[in-house]
Amino acid sequence: MTSKFRQLIYVALLSLPGGLAMVSHGAMATEGGVGAYPDGLDNYLSGALPPAGIHALFYGGNIHYNKLKGAHGDVIPVPGFKVNVNVLAPRLVWVTEKQVFGGQLAYHAIVPLLDVTADAAGKHSNSKGIGDITLGPALGYHPAPDLAYVIGVNVNAPTGHYNRHDLANLGKNYWTAQPVGAISYFPAYGINADLKVMYDVNFRNKATKTTSGQALHADYALGWGFGNGFVVGVGGYVFQQVTNDSGTNSAGGKASAVGLGPSLRYANDKGWLVTLKWQKDFIVSHRPAGSQIFVKAAIPF
Repeated sequence: MTSKFRQLIYVALLSLPGGLAMVSHGAMATEGGVGAYPDGLDNYLSGALPPAGIHALFYGGNIHYNKLKGAHGDVIPVPGFKVNVNVLAPRLVWVTEKQVFGGQLAYHAIVPLLDVTADAAGKHSNSKGIGDITLGPALGYHPAPDLAYVIGVNVNAPTGHYNRHDLANLGKNYWTAQPVGAISYFPAYGINADLKVMYDVNFRNKATKTTSGQALHADYALGWGFGNGFVVGVGGYVFQQVTNDSGTNSAGGKASAVGLGPSLRYANDKGWLVTLKWQKDFIVSHRPAGSQIFVKAAIPF
């Protein structure tokens, strides 16, 4: 196997929700084309902060990639390429009674548990364990009973196991700072709409001597509320890398993709929430492509 082809197929999977990402040096941008956050993870009510207190949320799902896309969406022919990630990510949210700049102060932390399997060009690898941890503060606002928004900053810490020569990694080996804002419109009956916008500022991966490009991306959901707690519609994501990579393993292009699929939500007035989303990747360049299914559940204490 030539060193050039080895660079093409070596992949490293990064954690949730600091992200799943894949490195395919020389072909995939942002050290794999996937940023610090698993695109499309969030769903309805992404911008609605719960009442004061401690809340437990659980994210679960499966991420499956079966193609590598290069410039203009062309398929990169890596024999047997396949990546599968099963994830369970508990999230603890503490909403305080304190008001800051008119918003309710909150803190959160997420510890992802990953099962990652990767295959490429006759190579196979599997890893299980804790991925990269995400934490940060936020401010929540509720200007109307059916309208809410949140602003905050996430920090994704490189706590997951990483080896640049492994096919399947649990961490990405660099820090990411991520300003985030989300807004939710959620009347009991009628149109429901959600938008969560994030901007990734990536720090240097010392093992690869590379700094991934910054990226702007968003999760969205649009549906119809039936007045009984159920909302049915569509959801997905948009991802666009906005600056070039820099360093030894920099890619030549900027990653981009769009995801779309059906989305479902159930919530009640006691604080219980369940969302379900399946999405497929479209219009993909300089990153892997496939499909994802995500479940989110909120359990009040």
